[in-house]
Amino acid sequence: MSTPERSQDELMSSRIMPDALDTFCRSVLAALGASEATIDAATRAMMHASRLGVDSHGVRLLDHYVRALTHGRVNKTPKMELARNGAIATLDADDAHGALAAYTAMDEAVRLASEFGIGAVAIGNSSHFGPAGAFAHAAANAGMIGVVMCNSDSFVRLHDGAARFHGTNPISCAVPVEGARPWLLDMATSAIPYNRVQLYGSLDRQLPPDTGSDGRGEETREPELVEMLAPLGGAFGFKGAGLAGMVEIFSAMLSGMRFSSEIAPMGGPDFSTPRRLGAFVLAIRPDAFTNQHTFSDGMRRYLTALRNSPARAERTVMAPGDREWAEADRRESQGIPLDPATLEAFRGLAERFKLKMPILMRDS
Repeated sequence: MSTPERSQDELMSSRIMPDALDTFCRSVLAALGASEATIDAATRAMMHASRLGVDSHGVRLLDHYVRALTHGRVNKTPKMELARNGAIATLDADDAHGALAAYTAMDEAVRLASEFGIGAVAIGNSSHFGPAGAFAHAAANAGMIGVVMCNSDSFVRLHDGAARFHGTNPISCAVPVEGARPWLLDMATSAIPYNRVQLYGSLDRQLPPDTGSDGRGEETREPELVEMLAPLGGAFGFKGAGLAGMVEIFSAMLSGMRFSSEIAPMGGPDFSTPRRLGAFVLAIRPDAFTNQHTFSDGMRRYLTALRNSPARAERTVMAPGDREWAEADRRESQGIPLDPATLEAFRGLAERFKLKMPILMRDS
């Protein structure tokens, strides 16, 4: 029986300071022989999510990545190849960790946008990349608008469907804001990502309504009974299913990779065969379309109007990213909370690789 609804932080009472957590992740990946580029990219992506409170795609993935790298699903030392054609490029990731492929592709997209005003890279032969927002954020840090999308193995039913069809197929967009942190959208096209089901299961917590479905496609709020996810939108789930289809086209068709229904499940049992995921990244240089002052002033006025828009009783209106940046500030000083399953996995990794566990902080 699930516990009554409590805040995530109440249930995730063990915390580790960000720098210590970053060091531990890097040490684990180094101990299993991953390349420096792989170590850096995987850790950057996980820490982006954990710092911003996107715990489903944060350091709780470390144990999964160790399994994938150890058994051959992910290439520890890939030799990626870029092919350029004007403002576009393709990246053969050589079964690299998905974060390494995505950061590499976005770096190239930013370079192309610097020259042409826009740069697009289709990624092939990749793997799970974690939080899409990490790579869009990288573009925003370079002064570009960044767009990222990726398909994944089938786990989301269609609207009114009773079988898995699309993956969670995330979309992210980050926009630079002068003198402030970026506008940052990072979303799955499913009602929730599957990693959140696992997280809620670890916390012994019920899922929100209209998010999980059993084997017949009927709603269930119990994580252990979830056989598929609902598309984003609840009663209007055709919108989420349509967005997932768009991601499928950009990610699989443009890269020549597998559809969601053809991708091996993230959770195994086969961790030796590469999954051949596709992804797509786009960088746009704003001043290629309008002068920089006009763009920056427009973003400032837009966000001021948005945040000052009237809110419902006891609610606050926020722009995409506001909640996450506030959480990042809080976690920088108070530490990053870990769920019980992740904490146990960390202990196992520390013992396996003869590493010292990072110091745990306990909430009072």
